[in-house]
Amino acid sequence: MSHAIGSNTALATANPWSLVPALGNLDAYISAANRLPMLTLEEEQRFARQFKNDNDLDAAGKLVLSHLRLVVSVARQYLGYGLPHGDLIQEGNVGLMKAVKRFDPDQGVRLVSYALHWIKAEIHEYILKNWRMVKVATTKAQRKLFFNLRSMKQRFKSDDAAADLATHRDTLSPEQVDAMALELKVKREEVLEMETRLSGGDVLLDPMASEDGEDAFGPIAYLTDSSHEPLAMIEAHRRDVLASDGISSALDALDARSRRIVEERWLKVNDDNSGGMTLHELAAEYGVSAERIRQIEVAAMKKMKTALVDYA
Repeated sequence: MSHAIGSNTALATANPWSLVPALGNLDAYISAANRLPMLTLEEEQRFARQFKNDNDLDAAGKLVLSHLRLVVSVARQYLGYGLPHGDLIQEGNVGLMKAVKRFDPDQGVRLVSYALHWIKAEIHEYILKNWRMVKVATTKAQRKLFFNLRSMKQRFKSDDAAADLATHRDTLSPEQVDAMALELKVKREEVLEMETRLSGGDVLLDPMASEDGEDAFGPIAYLTDSSHEPLAMIEAHRRDVLASDGISSALDALDARSRRIVEERWLKVNDDNSGGMTLHELAAEYGVSAERIRQIEVAAMKKMKTALVDYA
């Protein structure tokens, strides 16, 4: 048994990668990362120069492995954003590898200090891309607000609790907004805007089905612009053509009396928004009864309908 343990230890010293399980759960990975040996200053300098001067990938791997525990520690600080811990660690590892690639051992700085910036930068970028579907921070000032607003709000809540304030509020008071703006060196309007962005959540455009199987009402119902759908545009164009050229062609199919009756009854609009002549006025003009005018109108409308069908 002791011989087996000694063999594993010797193998780990020769090849630290053997301590990291190829497959397993997150706890196993974290446990393995914390067991990896840390490098002394002399070892770190030697491996960094081997990688920089000779492109020794094995030396670069040892630099990365010895700092995996740092990534795990940093990633744990960002669990409050609701993103998977494993994904945060993975992105932090990408930042660590970028730091190793750019690390200069002659600058007099330990890799742990240099890599911290790259690890956080990669995790920050991942959070900003995946925390919401819509980006909440694009400028440098907005990024600074995004990653400080939550912690500062927690601090203000702790101060309120220490002061035994009776009211509990999630929104910032004007005094707190001013204090944040002063401490972060941004405008108070920017603090208020980021607070609004963080307090709002993503909304599903397509509604979720309710328990009774019926679709609930969602934003897609009133955000959809059906007027620019191909079929709707074709139908609208056809209506416009029928309303202009089609009506004109149908009127041409009528005799003069029928056409005047239809125009007076349906197409004429006076300046006072009133219609044309009434049945009785037309009957008096043509010397027939109002009923006869109505019959002529009905026959004319049928003839026009047939003409419009043929035109379409």
